[in-house]
Amino acid sequence: VFPSLAQAQASVANEVYQELGQPSIFLFCPTEYCSSLCSPSPSQSCYLQTIGQELLPGIGVIWTGPKVVSQELSAVLLEEVEAVLRRCPIIWDNLYANDYDCRRVFLGPYMGRAPGLMSRLHGLLLNPNCELQANFIPIHTLGSWFQSELGSCAHPDHAGTAPGALGDSQGAQDGSYSPQEALELALRDWVAEINQQALEPGR
Repeated sequence: VFPSLAQAQASVANEVYQELGQPSIFLFCPTEYCSSLCSPSPSQSCYLQTIGQELLPGIGVIWTGPKVVSQELSAVLLEEVEAVLRRCPIIWDNLYANDYDCRRVFLGPYMGRAPGLMSRLHGLLLNPNCELQANFIPIHTLGSWFQSELGSCAHPDHAGTAPGALGDSQGAQDGSYSPQEALELALRDWVAEINQQALEPGR
């Protein structure tokens, strides 16, 4: 019925989107959802070009970065993806994901994301560790990163100086995000949380 997989997917997604009354949040995950799945590259992918052309503009498109689990996200790559999709992507961040390998638990801070990235995104979703308690530092440091990004976008002359952004550190004062400082703050709050739980009856 359809000349290509991309046209079939876009047609079905568009019809569902319209049938639901064009909701404000409607997400589409393409078959090629990272650079390593594109042939030969995101900008030259016939599949992504068709998705960008055919998919209604109100539909958000999910992207994981250079790979399924991306160690780094750069503004240059996002510019390329934005151009071919004709919209800012929604990052589905698998940095902490371990559903594919239960021996892997990443407890480090949110890192490897270029400063000023939020201005190139329509949104960001974090795929966490499967173990609930292992996500305290990832989510806490993501919050620090996001607050720094938000401050940079809203107040470029006072970036990162919002209360609680990163304490009294230099990173917070100049608006930049420091993974090490964010980690130290997260560890401090995590220890406080553990101590509070230890005082609860029955612990």
